[in-house]
Amino acid sequence: YAHPPAPKGIEDGVIRGMYRVRPSAGGSGETVRLLGSGPLLNDALKAQGVLEKDFGISTEVWNVTSYKALRDDALEAERWNLLHPGKTERIPYVAQCLGGSGAVVAVSDFMKILPDILGRWLPRNFSSLGTEGFGRSESREALREFFEIDYRFIVCAALKELVKEGRVDVKRSEQAITDFKINP
Repeated sequence: YAHPPAPKGIEDGVIRGMYRVRPSAGGSGETVRLLGSGPLLNDALKAQGVLEKDFGISTEVWNVTSYKALRDDALEAERWNLLHPGKTERIPYVAQCLGGSGAVVAVSDFMKILPDILGRWLPRNFSSLGTEGFGRSESREALREFFEIDYRFIVCAALKELVKEGRVDVKRSEQAITDFKINP
């Protein structure tokens, strides 16, 4: 898969587990953050385009290079904070990157449990998409539809989180499901 050119200055983020690929081009309200990895980074970028163009929602895309590195860093910060109660608390790298408010949607072509490991360090609505099974031999497109991880489901997950926050009317979310021809 062709990936977008690497932004300048991402070396540290690549090693630490994530970096921002594309900031928001605009939109309203708090920014939705989409976390893509591997081949699904392209679907996250496509979902960003739909959310900003069709829904006017400020969206940025992050490339997760290592869920394990992010988790290890967060656990290390927790241990430091536990054993140094009188010192300034350390903030996990994932929380530094995604701090503030706004929904986060993570998509992986691995099981959902992989992006789920970050949820406890995110102080906001968090949704993860991933595969739950194995042994299928359809095309990649068919598998992504079956496991509900392509750009359409990323958009729907973001809208669902925004409905929970009261930022998007549920009718718009329902209409997206219809427009994408998703069979609930």
